[in-house]
Amino acid sequence: MADRPVTGRHSSTPAELKARMTAERAGAPFLLYRDGDGRQVITELDPGATQVTVGRRPDNEVALVWDAEISRVHAQLERVGRDWALVDDGLSRNGSFVNGERVAGRRRLQDGDRLCFGDTPVLFCAPSDEKSLSTAVVGLQQGTVRLTETQRTVLVALCRPLKDSAYATPATNREIADEAHLSVDAVKAHLRVLFERFGLDDLPQNSKRARLAALVLVNGLVRQHDF
Repeated sequence: MADRPVTGRHSSTPAELKARMTAERAGAPFLLYRDGDGRQVITELDPGATQVTVGRRPDNEVALVWDAEISRVHAQLERVGRDWALVDDGLSRNGSFVNGERVAGRRRLQDGDRLCFGDTPVLFCAPSDEKSLSTAVVGLQQGTVRLTETQRTVLVALCRPLKDSAYATPATNREIADEAHLSVDAVKAHLRVLFERFGLDDLPQNSKRARLAALVLVNGLVRQHDF
């Protein structure tokens, strides 16, 4: 099964960036992924909706028809006040994942979360969040974030586990250190700088690594040939 969106095989084109900026300005949360032909898909989560189904069957609101690993009705997104939650109460045979962790029941979503259904990764974007990952995308594409060669090496190592599996979690500090020939303390220092530069320093510690990996992969800052 070929890798799908958010894995770095597709870098963002100017037209795709424009579509994302339009979705950002609309203000509503949206899902970002690529279809079976590698085309970017943006699905806005209707502010008036209370539930959105995800599955392989064409009548789902998020119909991932090309992915044979997805159940006919795989999972649901439900509105929780102003937020959205991913719900998988055993609908799917292979489960649903958020940032590499399998969802058992309900998981509240935050801007930049990397969802995975079958072999299809999906990025959840919430433009109204105070530090929106989709807003950061614009600055990245405009070249406002400059990376040193060592920082790029750290990012590639961080994302390497996601090269072969959308279910994987980013590399540990030790794994990054071994690949980049750095000390663990040096890796931690570089990651602190990267979290700040990418606007992620105020996030909970256990969320930063997954958000950083999602951000650089969905924008092609780390691509397949980098691995």
